[in-house]
Amino acid sequence: MSDVTRLGVFKTYKLYVGGKFPRSESGRVYEVTDSKGKWLANAPLSSRKDARDAVVAARKAFGGWAGATAYNRGQILYRVAEMLEGRRDQFVREVADAEGLSKSKAAAVVDAAIDRWVWYAGWTDKIAQVVGGANPVAGPYFNLSTPEPTGVVTVVAPQDSSFLGLVSVIAPVIATGNTAVVIASEKSPLPALSLGEVLATSDLPGGVVNILSGKAAEMGPHLAAHQDVNAIDLTGATGGDLARDLEIAAADNLKRVLRPRTEDFAESPGTDRMTAFLETKTVWHPTGSLGASGSSY
Repeated sequence: MSDVTRLGVFKTYKLYVGGKFPRSESGRVYEVTDSKGKWLANAPLSSRKDARDAVVAARKAFGGWAGATAYNRGQILYRVAEMLEGRRDQFVREVADAEGLSKSKAAAVVDAAIDRWVWYAGWTDKIAQVVGGANPVAGPYFNLSTPEPTGVVTVVAPQDSSFLGLVSVIAPVIATGNTAVVIASEKSPLPALSLGEVLATSDLPGGVVNILSGKAAEMGPHLAAHQDVNAIDLTGATGGDLARDLEIAAADNLKRVLRPRTEDFAESPGTDRMTAFLETKTVWHPTGSLGASGSSY
């Protein structure tokens, strides 16, 4: 057997939708190359039907995920970090190929991405204390404001930060109880598709995160106009008029829109990406002798 040349086993990359790994319903793929133009893999070229399926999965998962305790969400996000740590070498290779980095620099990017998951895991049961609270009002009432997740969020992932940027836009969305439909970087989708494998084995309920590869210009307008999508993050919609077109399409049902901006994902994140996709519910409750009933709006 020592004289037999072993054939390599190439990885088949698939989408991650509803906790499963389908190929694109269209059957299309496109070539993914490294920074020097060397072929790496064929990635699924998602269609509008794939995008619709992802929205259905995200909506189905929303009730359970939003209703989970913040502590439980934090445990699951931390579990994602644990699983990434165990597959660190794989992601170092994929990030190095995707972004043209040396092994040491790619390792630093992957470590930062793992740490970012841990950071957001720690915020799940604290963000309500930061953005909620008791409000002073004139009259015998308690007036309490509490944050609630917006719903299904479409995320156009960064094009040039295939892993750290990806984690930086997904983690805050789900940390606060939203579900996500993610359009991965078109030119460097492999770390995102591999992340789906990690999420599937990290106790994250199916449908909370759905990852599509392909063209944002093809899927984006459909998702932006989709009546069951509640918000859209345009971070990766750079170049041309894509961001403007998606924002116009999103206005049809008053979606929340996070516009693209220049940012260094290596910097420590603030809370703005979490608060961008939170709604505030205010509850009024009478005090004293007015009775025990209350109302909210």
